[in-house]
Amino acid sequence: MATRRIEALLFPLLLLLLSSSCLLASSSKSDPEKKRCVMECSATPEQQQRKLCVHRCLDHSGDQESGREHNPYYFGQRSYQQWSRTEHGRLEVLERFARRSDHLLGVDNYRLAVLEAEPQTFIMPCHWDAEQVVYVMQGRGTITLLHEERRVSHDIKRGDIMRVPAGMIVYAINKASNERLRVAMLLHPISTPGHIEEYHAAAGRNPQTFYTSFSNEVLEAAFNTPWTKLERVFRSQRKGEFIKITEDQIRALSESKTESWPFGLSNEPYNLLENSPSHSNEHGQLHEVTGNECELLQDLNVDVSIANISERSMMAPNYDTRSTKLAMVVEGRGYIEMACPHRSAERRRSQEETGSQGEQRVRYRTVRSRVSRGSVFVIPAGHPAAAVAAANENLQVLCFGIRSENNRRYYLAGRNNVLNRLDRAAKAMAFGVPAEKVEEVLNAQPESVFMPGPERRREEEEKGRQLVFKFAGF
Repeated sequence: MATRRIEALLFPLLLLLLSSSCLLASSSKSDPEKKRCVMECSATPEQQQRKLCVHRCLDHSGDQESGREHNPYYFGQRSYQQWSRTEHGRLEVLERFARRSDHLLGVDNYRLAVLEAEPQTFIMPCHWDAEQVVYVMQGRGTITLLHEERRVSHDIKRGDIMRVPAGMIVYAINKASNERLRVAMLLHPISTPGHIEEYHAAAGRNPQTFYTSFSNEVLEAAFNTPWTKLERVFRSQRKGEFIKITEDQIRALSESKTESWPFGLSNEPYNLLENSPSHSNEHGQLHEVTGNECELLQDLNVDVSIANISERSMMAPNYDTRSTKLAMVVEGRGYIEMACPHRSAERRRSQEETGSQGEQRVRYRTVRSRVSRGSVFVIPAGHPAAAVAAANENLQVLCFGIRSENNRRYYLAGRNNVLNRLDRAAKAMAFGVPAEKVEEVLNAQPESVFMPGPERRREEEEKGRQLVFKFAGF
């Protein structure tokens, strides 16, 4: 009898693992993150929840939405274009947003990039034809900006926001001996919409200096120097955009004299994490800043925020009234769900063609994406969205808000749910049930902004049931 019971318990588990392995074998080559997700599901003790976990891993990948249609709002690692890479660092730029969908035309004149530098690395001077907002995701370093005869250097650390004006020559160093420097960049092109270029003057063959694009006679006249000498300067550098440096070189770069900033606005870094969070509880923290608090952002119509969602917790469904959010995962894993009316357009047309009457058409569909470090998710204005952190690690999400002036955020669940402002008669008419039933639902969640996620809530409910059984003597 005992043997039969063991077989009865083991058979469903083996069947689940075999089916997961088959699906995993076909998908893991293109998505190693999916393999990791499924392997973690095997540790889920309850069989039904284990099945649900595997289903989420395999059927809700970042490149799909429910219905298995292309998801234009999600950008994974394969969406980055590698602009520069050496063993000491890399620069990757996200593809243009509108290449995915016309729904993203509103942010097509913005680009996102990620720069990483290994410890004790020099990042070559360059300028961009774009305004930049820089956020330090990890590490410490020094950034230097040039303007004519002036030079300004700033020490930077995790949480710092900096602005680099278009055309400003900038270079940086990672001074740390054991920590990588990671920087997220929001770029707003000023020449060709959606198109950005990086220009190197102080360089050589790799990266190539643009000086060599001019003719020899023009360069000789401009520098009043024969070509033989110019060639030694302009054709010697071959180490790439990221160069390993010594302690003495770091010391020399760090001790170089800083001169006064030539513009009206201060370019001192603004540390987002040193300000008190706008929302905080055991389930997460939200730090946010607009141009009203940070003069670096004043004329860019951009805001910056970072949410740190505790493991197995979530950020309540919410939407922004005017701002489109470009959300980048700094650390951790989880998933984002968004209610999207655009994605149901085909179904609406189909119902109109068939002439179905007396039937409410489906107006919204769930766009769901698993996200991990480096993933980008676009949340257009007015679109309700929620973010959920995976088990065992917090989910940190950096957001650049585009067109943030006069923007407001409305939360749709929790103690600060905007629907709580409805009067009782409106609640009854809107939901079609008595007002007290509506209020019972709206008031059930005691937390605001951050709250237990689905997995943690199930665990808490199970604990509650166990306490009831224990009290009852079972």
